[in-house]
This record gives sequence, C-alpha cells and structure tokens, in this order.
Amino acid sequence: ASLMSGLRPTPKRFTSYLTRVDKDAPGVTSLPKLFKEQGYTTISNGKVYHHKDDDKSAWSEPAWRGKKSSLWWVMAENQPEPGGKKRGPAFEAAVELDENYPDAITCEKTIQDLKRLAKAEEPFFLACGFYRPHLPFVAPQKYWDLYPEEEVKLPNNMHYPHDLSKAFQYKWGEMRAYRDIPSDGPVSVDTARNLIRGYHACVSFIDAQLGRLLDELDQSGIADNTIIVLWGDHGWQLGEHGFWCKHTNFEVATRTPLYISGPGIEGGRSCDKLVEFVDIYPTLCDLANIEKPGHLQGKSMQVLLDDVKANFKEAVFTRHGGGDAVRTSDFRYMEMRTKNGAGEYLGEGLFDLKNDPAENYDFSINPEFAETRENLKEMLKQHKASIK
Repeated sequence: ASLMSGLRPTPKRFTSYLTRVDKDAPGVTSLPKLFKEQGYTTISNGKVYHHKDDDKSAWSEPAWRGKKSSLWWVMAENQPEPGGKKRGPAFEAAVELDENYPDAITCEKTIQDLKRLAKAEEPFFLACGFYRPHLPFVAPQKYWDLYPEEEVKLPNNMHYPHDLSKAFQYKWGEMRAYRDIPSDGPVSVDTARNLIRGYHACVSFIDAQLGRLLDELDQSGIADNTIIVLWGDHGWQLGEHGFWCKHTNFEVATRTPLYISGPGIEGGRSCDKLVEFVDIYPTLCDLANIEKPGHLQGKSMQVLLDDVKANFKEAVFTRHGGGDAVRTSDFRYMEMRTKNGAGEYLGEGLFDLKNDPAENYDFSINPEFAETRENLKEMLKQHKASIK
C-alpha cells in the first residue's frame, strides 16, 4: 500500500497487512491510477494489493487472482482439516509440474496479457504479484533438489542479540499456525534445515517464472521499450536471532531485492545506496516522463540510475506494528511503543552495522554509543513528526 500510494506508513495509516489504500488514503492517486489517467492500460495479476478489490478504479480490467483453493499444498495428505485450527505443514516438496502451482498460473496469465498488450497501440502498466517465497514453502521437488539437504547451513546466530530489549524478543506467531511447527520454543534442527531449503527452493521456482516473463518480452519484441521493476515486499528471517518470518525491523527482515531496467538505463551495475519503497513511485514517473503528483513522500531514484555512486539519502526508515527504525550507512536504531508506535515507550535497540553487520549486539545501553543513540533517536522522532 505504501509503495503503490507513494505515502509512508504512520501509526494511523497502513498499520497491518489488512490495510487498504482506498480506506487509509482515500482520494489519493495511486501509481497504477496515475498511469491509467495517462492513457496506459493497467492490469493487476496475482497478489499486488493484499485485498484483490482494493483501489479498484486504478485498473483497466478487474484485478485477477487465481483460485484460492490452489494456493497452497499439492499433496492430499498435507491439506488442512476442514475447520481445523492448524494449517497444513510449513513446507512441501512434491513431484509435480510447475504449471499446477498458483504462481506459475499467474505467470501464464501475465504472459497471455503481454502477447495482446504488445500488439496494442496504447502503452501498458502490468503488475504481476507472486506469493512465493512466502509461507508455506511449497515448490516442485526439482527446485528442492537444487539445494541438497547436506549442504544447507544453519545461521551461526540463532539466538537473541546480546542485551536485546524484551520489547523486540519476537515469537514468530505466523509460522506457529502451521501444524508441523511447535506452539512454543525453537524448531528442531531438521525442521530448520527444511525451512531454509524450502525458502531457497521457492526463490528458484519464482526465478524460473521470471525467466518466462522476460523470454516473452523478448519474443514479443518489446523488451527494449519496457521498464521493468522487480522487487520483494519484505525480507525474511531464516533462524537469524532465533527468529522466523518477517515481523521485525532487523536488517534481514527489511532489506529487499530491487532491480530496475529500461530504455536508457545501463545494465550490469549494482548500487549500495539506501532507498525505500516510497521512492519507486516517483522514479517510475520520471522514467515514463509523467508529472509527479504532489502527495508523494519518496524521492526519485533517477539520479542513481544515472550514477550508482551519486549521493542519495542519509537515512531510511522502516516500521512494523509498534516498532520504528532508522537506518544509516553505519547504524540502525529501533524503538518500540504501544498504539502502533504512537504510545508508551517499551524499549530501544542500537546496532553497529559497520562492525557487526549481522546485528548480534545491541549497543543501546553501552555508554560509548550514547551520543550516536541520542542522535538517531532524535532523527527518528523528527521523521515521525514530519509524516502526515
């Protein structure tokens, strides 16, 4: 919702996965709606917004999503019991064709759309949202085979960071909803290996679907005149700090892939500058030569596409639930409050990314870092106060 609206989350806006752009930001021109107003055919396939019917007027055609019954497990024994409190298992490897999985079905729908859009006179804005790699880690056996079990390595920091406040000691409740995951305490070593292996299998499965889409762009003859943005909406914890899933402000949960290609953009380069999801909307406006709406709270990355070493942002900001964080090139400062981050103070954390990139030590109570902590705390306070 934040990326598509160009608005940052606040304690009252975009507070959970249940949020809706059309309710939290009514009247705001979303990214697809802007392109539609500029004469583009706009299409949504798969999971683009969390709710299929969100921002309905932004799309030229009704948002498309596969049958819900086909979204998860393939094997009969892994289906959840009707009315049961527990879902099926957290991972599954089945000898099954790609085409029988929902993300492959979404890919095929998008390929068919590309075939017809390539022949049309109007430009297009085509959004394709894949579910994987998200729980449950379900993918065909051949993708699991790319990662032999004996080669799967566990993280070396499957414990809380030293001196971590209890406010951040997250219990990863989402994954505990699956029937093969204990309701409390850590998972077994075998389960941890299977979860890590399953995550990588799902990444490779989606990589294959992306390859199909890129092949279709080439075959349709429009690859050289198409802007492509590939991104993931969050990171994923695979046992680091003893955490699983995504619901924290640590680096591994908030750092995501972002690839941009298109006419005039030199390929084969990487950029290590700090950017945010709200920067994608204004960037696409610049690349498509569309005037940017006044409500946008991000910054166009055009300067980085021209020069990956250009100065861009001193800091970026993330939030989840009652937690907010500021991340600079060298440090991450986090704080937790009640009322979605607007209430009573619960705890803070400070991490030295330059000397401890895995964030294994919380320096917030270390007197040697007091000045850094206070500077970042004030930066976060001013940022939160500035966002409307």
